[in-house]
Amino acid sequence: MKTIVRLALLTAVLSGSAAAQQAPGASKEADYYTITTFEAPAPDVALEGGAIALLPDRKIAVCTRRGQIWVVENAFEHPAKPAKWTLFAEYLHETLGLAWRDGWLYAVQRPEVTRMKDENGDGRADVFETVSDAWGIKGDYHEYNFGSSFDPQGNLYTVHCLTGSFTSEALYRGWVLKISADGKMTPFACGVRSPGGIGFNAAGDLFYTDNQGAWNGSSSLKWIKPGSFQGNPNGNIWFDYAGGAIGDRPKNPPLTEQGSRTVIERDNIATYIPPAVVLPHGKVGNSPTGIVPDLSGGKFGPFAGQTFVGEQTHSKIHRVFLEKVNGIYQGAMFPFREGFDSGNIGLLLTDDGVMFTSGSNRGWGARGTRNWNFERVNWTGKVSFEIHEMRARPDGFELTFTEPIDPASATAAAFTMDAYTYIYQKAYGSPEVDQVKPKLTVPSVAPDGKSLRLTVEPMTKGHVHELRLAGLKSAAGLPLLHDVAYYTLNEIPAK
Repeated sequence: MKTIVRLALLTAVLSGSAAAQQAPGASKEADYYTITTFEAPAPDVALEGGAIALLPDRKIAVCTRRGQIWVVENAFEHPAKPAKWTLFAEYLHETLGLAWRDGWLYAVQRPEVTRMKDENGDGRADVFETVSDAWGIKGDYHEYNFGSSFDPQGNLYTVHCLTGSFTSEALYRGWVLKISADGKMTPFACGVRSPGGIGFNAAGDLFYTDNQGAWNGSSSLKWIKPGSFQGNPNGNIWFDYAGGAIGDRPKNPPLTEQGSRTVIERDNIATYIPPAVVLPHGKVGNSPTGIVPDLSGGKFGPFAGQTFVGEQTHSKIHRVFLEKVNGIYQGAMFPFREGFDSGNIGLLLTDDGVMFTSGSNRGWGARGTRNWNFERVNWTGKVSFEIHEMRARPDGFELTFTEPIDPASATAAAFTMDAYTYIYQKAYGSPEVDQVKPKLTVPSVAPDGKSLRLTVEPMTKGHVHELRLAGLKSAAGLPLLHDVAYYTLNEIPAK
């Protein structure tokens, strides 16, 4: 294995990120978070990782799109030691979910949730049991199923892509299902299009990532409120099979096939939940994937309690700050780390502050040039100068920072903002529309320099507020490592 170090100039060519475009000698992502790449168990093994799980004794399980599950030892060693790989299971069908519970390893594959264990101690699974197969498959290549980890009650959750990502030609395509410890399936939410991952935030609420397409103007991170409609109506034909588990089928369809907006449909469809955080398509990525909360209590750096989201096409990981306003999730996406070897799909962040990612570029393509990757991210102990949180206020936003800022640099000229939204429509995706150019002022900076208030006129409900802070400096004179944030304003707080 090797530790990947990217020169700032090379990374700028690959991605054009704000961090990469800093002058030579300026801070770069690798100063704060290193990437360690693991080689495959053998030259003929393609670790196209779909999900990652932590096992007892600090072993790591990686499931692949090719239907194998590998267990790796020595994955945590830092400095790196040669990894020891064991093939735990094979001949599964495109596994995209892994979870460990009570001596069993659970895998989410296309036709079912399977649990398995090694009873004779040879390192290979020899007992396989079907936990649930309560959904249908037509056999379309795009009928991906993703699985979560377990919640405290012993449930895991599966999210099911539409057939071909446009139609629902098999039972519960376009739905989220809850699978109990005894295998009972309960419909949980509908309206899914093309998921890339499912997981929890630090508060224990469930989210999934959906990709740009029909009824999805841009890719996004979505809150799966129980019983909610997530925006794509094509899978709603299965309500007669749901037994009332999530109520009645939404009575109102989207108002128009052309020209609607999420703020309009929220009033039209009672169960519709808007995307919590829009991930502007093309700007920050094209295919969001795995979701993990930072429960390390600071062992992974200054972002404890926040959420990390994988990105397949751009071979990145995003950082997300979430807050609830008027009972609805919303928040900001920030760049975090780029330069991975392939397209990140599976994501794991351990409680002791070590992140793993694995992925593939087959079928989709990725900026990372390898066909697959299994990589580890470690915090170096240094704290980068970043926006820490971005909270909505009635008249703007409150920004906090990881390091004190230079108050003299916190003038209105240091900030620029564009606000826009997307068309909610049957057609594939959407351009940015309804553009607004807010007026910005900085009425106050906290005495300790760690936060400021930014007034925004107007605040536009339903819009992404894209904030750039190219002129802001830390008290030590450094620019922000990442000088952009994308806040999705579903609700404007009253106070």
